[in-house]
Amino acid sequence: MTGLIKHLKNTLHLFYPHHCTGCGSDLLSQQEMLCLACLGALPHTGFENIAGNATEKLFEGRVPLRAAHSQFYFAKHKLIQHLLHQLKYKGNKEIGIYLGNIMGQALLKSSRFANPDALIPLPLHADKEFKRGYNQSLLICKGMAKAMQVPVITTAVKRKRITETQTKKHRMERWQNVEDSFVLQDAPAITHKHILLVDDVVTTGATLEACSSVLLKQPGVSVSIATLAIANK
Repeated sequence: MTGLIKHLKNTLHLFYPHHCTGCGSDLLSQQEMLCLACLGALPHTGFENIAGNATEKLFEGRVPLRAAHSQFYFAKHKLIQHLLHQLKYKGNKEIGIYLGNIMGQALLKSSRFANPDALIPLPLHADKEFKRGYNQSLLICKGMAKAMQVPVITTAVKRKRITETQTKKHRMERWQNVEDSFVLQDAPAITHKHILLVDDVVTTGATLEACSSVLLKQPGVSVSIATLAIANK
């Protein structure tokens, strides 16, 4: 029976090949999104085990975090930019879950991120989420939750206004752009909890700072941050 199932899978793969999201090469496993070469090329930071890492330094003196982490170094015209572009603009939801799972497995092995009570995806404004069709940060959370066995909360905080793109703004302009853009919606859901706030890329940290500040207004709340990538300022 096992041999028959394997034969059927191989036959299906012949007619419906599964390609690597990174380089496009043919993959044998339907469960994988990246080939071994692309997996090996991912620029891991190792920040999960480094106190005072570059992501944490972004928030020093700005918002009191328990810890902060970015799984990969962002680099233009490299594999990680291609994967994040697939996630954010090409509707490739699966790569978000896949990369989130990689990050979740890394954090699971780190004492610095032990036992968060919940994951919260950085909210998009409802209009922007409707236009895109999904929140990429929620997809990352789903992959992390699978690895870490931690619930995802999507009701606690919402984005109350649409902000302009942050891409070409300086640090002060970014903060002014996102100031007062988040509001607590379900405060009891996070009271006395350690929250792990999740996003795709951190640059200056202005948006994550604004959201963290709102979460920290609730009694007993502590916040850590995890992003898939950290970009140069």
